[in-house]
Amino acid sequence: MTLPCRISLLTLYLGLTACSTPPTPASGITAPPAWQGATALPTVGPPSARWWRTFASSELNQLVERARRNAHDLAAATARVRQAQARAVIAGAPLLPEVQFGLDGSRQRLLHGHGNNALDVSRSQRTYSSFATQLTASYELDFWGGLRAARASALRELDASIFDRQTVELTLVSAVADSYLQGLALEEQLRIAHLNLRNARDVLHLVETRQSAGSATRLELAQQRSLVAAQERQVPLLEQQWQDSRVTLATLLGDPVQALPAYIQTISTVQWPAIGSGVPSELLTRRPDIAAAEARLAAASANVQVARAAMLPTLTLGASLGTGANTFARLLDSTYYTLTAGLVAPVFNNGRLRASRELAEGEQAQLLEDYRSSILAGFADVEKALNAIQGVERQRQWQDEEVLQARQAFDLAQQRYGAGAETLLAVLETQRTLYLAQDQQAQLRLARLQGSVALYKALGGGWQVQR
Repeated sequence: MTLPCRISLLTLYLGLTACSTPPTPASGITAPPAWQGATALPTVGPPSARWWRTFASSELNQLVERARRNAHDLAAATARVRQAQARAVIAGAPLLPEVQFGLDGSRQRLLHGHGNNALDVSRSQRTYSSFATQLTASYELDFWGGLRAARASALRELDASIFDRQTVELTLVSAVADSYLQGLALEEQLRIAHLNLRNARDVLHLVETRQSAGSATRLELAQQRSLVAAQERQVPLLEQQWQDSRVTLATLLGDPVQALPAYIQTISTVQWPAIGSGVPSELLTRRPDIAAAEARLAAASANVQVARAAMLPTLTLGASLGTGANTFARLLDSTYYTLTAGLVAPVFNNGRLRASRELAEGEQAQLLEDYRSSILAGFADVEKALNAIQGVERQRQWQDEEVLQARQAFDLAQQRYGAGAETLLAVLETQRTLYLAQDQQAQLRLARLQGSVALYKALGGGWQVQR
């Protein structure tokens, strides 16, 4: 009696050990204590889930909500979540017995001849009828935990698909904000280009007047006409870029560009918000792409358990309850039941099961590296966004001063040239300087706003993983 008892205890121990899904490997990456470029940011709370509202742009709010309703990429990601939900249900189904009910009826009639052993009819009994019902149940004992691991893998893949959808939504909203802000900046650059073109034409008119009076040379006239032509060329270029930005925005919204309304706001009315970057260790629970990578790693760990369980014997239990009769009226007269048990163990498969286990282990190793890469990429995204915001802030302070001085210089040069106290070269130079300074000012404002969008995206946009 001692030996069987030991075998039972050993078997129970192995079974309990095998039933536990192996833990997800740790990333092994230590988060830095603080961001390198976070000193210039105010200390505020984490981003809001509707972070785009902090730009104080009702037009942007409407565009974002429209994209969330209509965007095809987001709808496709939602459909992938439904697929993952169905796969999780399929994977969890074998954990409970499968029950089937059948109702059969047959009728044989011998048309000619004497019949044979394979038939239920003969020459003396040319017609035979049979009716049967059967209720069957089958169940595979999950002794090694493979079925539970398969269900755990499917659930983790479902989590990953949900996180992927949230990543798509975050990327979509960020792209809508970027495209909208770029369109506003191009409209501002167009306004500046038209203003400078008007100034260049005014100077040209002045030069033509002086040339007619003999106080300006043909060279000066040609130089100013060349500047006007350059300004004329810049306008259609900016208009083309502006139209391209609207096409991009309309595509993100899931509509043709003809359905996109004209912009109401200007880029100067859009505010950049104060964003709290938090600490790097919080990023692991803020970004859905990192959470998706972690979920896929957990699914791969469960798949390793599935592959190992496939190399061990499986025990299947079955039971059926049935009735049968030659006439439908006596169908319930003869009732019977059947109990079955089957043990199947792999003997020879030419290394297929072992290779499947090695494949699962290799996928786990790959996804572990992908998980580590996603963490480091998240850290890098935040650092780059912080660095961009600080760099633009330092430039903007001097750019505003440059525009102010360039405008004063151009006004003075134009006045002095009209009075004959300055050459046209000075007017041309101050004119170019003013245009470039104003254009750069608009671009820096766009860069500052896009830096806020990039930081929101890098921080996960107010998303929090639900544990």
